[in-house]
Amino acid sequence: MSYGFVKVAAAIPRVKVADCFYNIRQIEGLMRQASRRGVQIIAFPELSVTSYTCMDLFSQETLLRNAAKALLELVGDTADLDLLAIVGCPLVSGSQLINAAVAFQRGEILGVVPKSYLPGYKEFQEARWFTPSFHLQQTRIAIGNREVPLDRALILEYEEVRVGIEICEDLWVPIPPSSELAMQGANLIVNLSASNELIGKHAYLRTLVCQQSARCIAGYVYASAGFGESSTDLVFAGNGLIAENGTLLRESERFSLEEQLVISEIDIQNLQNDRRVNTSFLQGYLNQEMDNGVVVPFSLPYRTPDLTRAIDPRPFIPSGEALRERCEEIFHIQVAGLAKRLLHAHAESAVVGISGGLDSTLALLVTVMTFDALKLPRERIIGITMPGFGTTDRTYTNACALIRSLGATLREISIKEACLRHFEDIGHDSCVHDVTYENSQARERTQLLMDVANQANGLVIGTGDLSELALGWATYNGDHMSMYGVNGSIPKTLVKYLVEWVADNKVDEASRATLLDIADTPISPELIPADEHGNIKQKTEDLVGPYELHDFFLYHFLRFGASPAKIYFLARRAFEGSYDEATLKKWLHTFFRRFFQQQFKRSCLPDGPKVGSISLSPRGDWRMPSDAMATLWLKEIEAL
Repeated sequence: MSYGFVKVAAAIPRVKVADCFYNIRQIEGLMRQASRRGVQIIAFPELSVTSYTCMDLFSQETLLRNAAKALLELVGDTADLDLLAIVGCPLVSGSQLINAAVAFQRGEILGVVPKSYLPGYKEFQEARWFTPSFHLQQTRIAIGNREVPLDRALILEYEEVRVGIEICEDLWVPIPPSSELAMQGANLIVNLSASNELIGKHAYLRTLVCQQSARCIAGYVYASAGFGESSTDLVFAGNGLIAENGTLLRESERFSLEEQLVISEIDIQNLQNDRRVNTSFLQGYLNQEMDNGVVVPFSLPYRTPDLTRAIDPRPFIPSGEALRERCEEIFHIQVAGLAKRLLHAHAESAVVGISGGLDSTLALLVTVMTFDALKLPRERIIGITMPGFGTTDRTYTNACALIRSLGATLREISIKEACLRHFEDIGHDSCVHDVTYENSQARERTQLLMDVANQANGLVIGTGDLSELALGWATYNGDHMSMYGVNGSIPKTLVKYLVEWVADNKVDEASRATLLDIADTPISPELIPADEHGNIKQKTEDLVGPYELHDFFLYHFLRFGASPAKIYFLARRAFEGSYDEATLKKWLHTFFRRFFQQQFKRSCLPDGPKVGSISLSPRGDWRMPSDAMATLWLKEIEAL
């Protein structure tokens, strides 16, 4: 596999009812087309060799004999292809007829999976012709001159890729075979289907496929019958769906009169990581007896990396209406967490240090919403601006304007004199703008916030975000510390959108203008004096790298345990045209170096609400020794 990706396809051929040899030519054509496009595993609809709508013709020996003959011809004629194919065909097993999925590769049939649940209600009549898997008398089936496994729990295996198969109605029952197959190790489920169209059914089907892929922590390839099936009473639209762990990656065009090939890639490495992390995943398997099934090896043809699925450069930020919904939900979580802490601590006020930057602005907005929810007067929120040596007029003006427009209490406490006195006390030259110069200011500010909170019987609300915690971009026991960190699991790239969402939806015009200007201000700790024009001189992203890259690295590293090589592979595709390879390697190296070096800061973080799937809380999601070495990760980057 290439970084864990397996290229799969849901194929929807044109068929003619009961014309087996016409149908296999269409199947072969799609197989060859898929092979040229790098597909490794391809699935066809239920009973695609004969077509699904043969009805009582399934009782005819002529159809069944020619179906088996056509199947063998298809297998033989595609012996030169490397891809694994799964097609639907009626097969005779002793005195029983089964609705079967047949897996074959390189001219060899590997195994047969019988349908387990046969619908016999309303428009469905399968129980009239077929025998369900539970009632089969044989565990092997003769096809041509050899016998192959016949088992509902058959799993095709190649290294970490384990393919399980179910057929149409199997998905619609309370406990689908795919649920058991997943607990037995299958991480890629193939469904051969012939589901007719009804009003509203398609939306339900899409939800069902996505939900089952999520429940099974698996990839799911769904191929359903299309144009050419009999329209005596039913219409088949040709649904091809590919999903991965709850996300729909690709789908076919419905009601197309042409054949279709729906292609995407399943990330097996990500799925396996999620299963390892989710230790409750296999508890159902361990707690009950199941059919152990049959494991059949197959070969996965190697393909050079050529992704058709999109790699989102902003994995923390959805688009469209989903972004609005996410912003609203995040604020609800933050507000609920802070409200509980304020009540529990019997706090009479909240203290927030306001710099005129994004993070402190978000913390203030959360605090204002919390006080509104608790029906507490906003003036009990103390917004403190603390001008220092690097504070610019723009950030100072925005900080004061925002505090006033939101109805909080504004206090201004300059830290310049206190820091100069401190430099004198410790013997530091104030003209030397080194780490001591910078961190002294951050710690002075934190001391002021803590002391004012004591005076006002309040809590200091932390402003640091997830991205800063990942990089260690915080002064230890300075802005690193608070009494409750509301932004601790929010990545920097999302902070801007949260602020803009409030600007557009929650505040008056004066506050809106200030918020939008804050969102447009360069990110800076403002600890170094401004340039000769009074503009920000110390820009964070010039020093540690673009936050959009670091958030991308962080997401794939923590969410899926991805290696540096894989993250680099994904980043090249996600940021193609924006960053060259040398720049990506540089900042990837910086990310891992800083992430490992700065763990000691994360080991003693204040409390804060978990908002998304990634958190660096030492009490929950991320527990790492403070002295772990980055050697293996950095060497991998250097070898790229």
